[in-house]
Amino acid sequence: MANIPTLPLFAAPPTSPLVGIARLAAQGESLREGHRVEYFTLPAKSLLNRCVSKRKLPFTWTINPYRGCEFGCRYCYARYTHEFMEMRDGLEFEQKIYVKQHAADLLRSELKKVKKNEAIALGTATDPYQPAERRYEVSRAILEEFARHRGFELGIVTKSNLILRDRDLLLEIARSNTLSIHITITTLNADLARILEPRAPRPDLRMDAVRELSRAGLDVGLSCSPVLPGITDSPADLENLVRSAAESGARHIFANPLFLKPCSSAVFLPFIEQHFPHLLENYRERYQDRSFLPASYGKRIAQLISRLRHKYRIGRGDPRGTAPAWPVDQAEEQLALFRGWPNEHDFMHKSR
Repeated sequence: MANIPTLPLFAAPPTSPLVGIARLAAQGESLREGHRVEYFTLPAKSLLNRCVSKRKLPFTWTINPYRGCEFGCRYCYARYTHEFMEMRDGLEFEQKIYVKQHAADLLRSELKKVKKNEAIALGTATDPYQPAERRYEVSRAILEEFARHRGFELGIVTKSNLILRDRDLLLEIARSNTLSIHITITTLNADLARILEPRAPRPDLRMDAVRELSRAGLDVGLSCSPVLPGITDSPADLENLVRSAAESGARHIFANPLFLKPCSSAVFLPFIEQHFPHLLENYRERYQDRSFLPASYGKRIAQLISRLRHKYRIGRGDPRGTAPAWPVDQAEEQLALFRGWPNEHDFMHKSR
């Protein structure tokens, strides 16, 4: 790690009311500045966090090597995590990145808390392979620790082909543990991806990572989440994603609709107003006073993805082989999926 300046940035005064993670963040020392991004140390007291979400999630524990994520995905639900550090501007999540210190040591002491059949997810609120990882290698240190153990279930979620750097460690972990890798691709349209996920690697590079990891014999699949109504949810676009995933050797694939918390909405809706103004009122109406779309929308997404998985012979929705929550109905229903939402293709053609 680079030499750390001796003078802390944002040092809390003795009478500061900050407590917990907010106080630790305030005491973090500046590491360096990137392109409109600042990096700070975070003297973390714990690395392994028990998942307390009310949503039904397939893991019990989460690990996030960093706080904040430089990829700047406009829809990112995790912006709220900076609020715990008393940072209320949603953009700070992608501008102030905190690097957790002594991650491997913390993990070594905390893994004893994990019971059999309790899965661990790496990268749920921040991408473990964002640009900071090239320099600080916190995720690699975590994987090096996992490689010393056996019998754990680890899932990794990322939008970055940087994961290929750690192919050796992933293979070593998979020999003695249950390992699954989820590469997130929301669209194959590179122009659309550039405005939705401005600093994430291109979709084709991510799909190449799926192909390379699959060839290495690793259990790798695709997350198409979040599906954005009127933007990435057309049956044709989702079919292109599933077809490409199958051709790249993906062993599982799933998709969930956009989850929009208030802090994320403050960033996402201005983005919609700028790039998709014809969708703005629809989004405002559908997400007013709620973070989720009606269950019927999620049901139709699940049915479509299930049908496409069957068509392209991708066996599972997730690594554990969970069956879809709803049976697959007639294809005609799928092709009439999203009545009421303007079509993304109309926008893309007009903008060229």
